[in-house]
Amino acid sequence: MNILPAGLDDAAWLHGASAFTTVRTRQGAALNWPAHWARLAGTCTFLGLPAPETELPALEAFAWGLLRVTVTAGGTFALHRPLTPGPRPVAGVRVVLTDIQPHPQLAAHKTGNYLPYRLAAQQAAAAGVFEGWLLDATGHVVDGSRTSPLLEIGGRLVLPAGGLPGLTRAAFVQGQDFETRPVSAAEPSEVSRAWICGAGVGIVPVQEITGPGLRLSLPVQWPETEDWELVWPGEEMV
Repeated sequence: MNILPAGLDDAAWLHGASAFTTVRTRQGAALNWPAHWARLAGTCTFLGLPAPETELPALEAFAWGLLRVTVTAGGTFALHRPLTPGPRPVAGVRVVLTDIQPHPQLAAHKTGNYLPYRLAAQQAAAAGVFEGWLLDATGHVVDGSRTSPLLEIGGRLVLPAGGLPGLTRAAFVQGQDFETRPVSAAEPSEVSRAWICGAGVGIVPVQEITGPGLRLSLPVQWPETEDWELVWPGEEMV
């Protein structure tokens, strides 16, 4: 048995008492940082943590990067890595409805208490699909293990309520007609199109949603966009 390093004897690492955000970068520039900072600051207030620092360090000029900014009681910390997700999944991705629930009080925040999302990702991997969606205690789709779900139901864009307010998704629906509301696990059978949205992938269409008694095939439509925040990393503008 190893002795716990002194630096890990802290609530941030022992209990997940931290807040974080992940920001896409392009040639060393953090995309949509003000919105990420504002959401992160709100979570810090909720958790009783110090406000995140506003100024980012100088970032390496990766063609595509992913910046994780973490706040603990001890301050604000940055980790910047290249973003290399591989070839674009032209045919779309598959999603599974998991039996994992997010914490009811923490679902709207990105915190170090991240175990439900890791478990949902494990279920997705076991099912051989790209993403796993989490349900709340009342059986509503609320979030993805690493991305935010966006659905088209009855010709209208729907943001499932109850999960993290995804910033990539918000950037995509800006200026479009949409609603945020609860989406029951039975409703995916009524979905006509779907996407997953996140800093690591941009906006990616879903080709199939599976779950107990559900296997729904969907038409795949990649968005036409000129926003570096929304494209698949490494792709030229559509």
